[in-house]
Amino acid sequence: MILSDKEIIADIENGKIVIEPFDAACMGTNSYDVHLGKYLATYKDRVLDAKKHNEIEVFEIPEEGFVLQTGTLYLGVTVEYTETHAAVPFLEGKSSVGRLGIDIHATAGKGDVGFCNTWTLEISCTQPVRIYAGMPIGQLIYFKVSGEIQNYYNKKQNAKYNSRTIFPVESMMWKNKF
Repeated sequence: MILSDKEIIADIENGKIVIEPFDAACMGTNSYDVHLGKYLATYKDRVLDAKKHNEIEVFEIPEEGFVLQTGTLYLGVTVEYTETHAAVPFLEGKSSVGRLGIDIHATAGKGDVGFCNTWTLEISCTQPVRIYAGMPIGQLIYFKVSGEIQNYYNKKQNAKYNSRTIFPVESMMWKNKF
């Protein structure tokens, strides 16, 4: 079951959801709009290796915007820092962003209960498109959880994306054993 706007606000008031900065104008009927942060990153190497640490180059989006190119994966970040302690957050692109041919995540649209951070975006596009820091980029939707939670993300010893940041974070697949 998806939380309504009233339920999201109630969970913000009781501390089960944190959104910083919070702006009531960003509330939808059953979602909260998030915005593109000022930093993007690209991988230094064109060929990535799942067993190795693939380094990124971080850069700031200029005031006049930045043109995304096809065939390149960009890592972005949300302006908003979020915490979710009693629901499962899903990040989806806004339809206006999709209509520009921009995808904001390749596979990782779901967060875990206990996720506390900004959201790294896996941005790609179908044709060149200019983007801007601060533009609406996605929406958070919250799903109720059934049953007790034993393993909150922010309390896991091996959680790879727990360090609070304002920058995009590269893949940490290399930390897995396979």
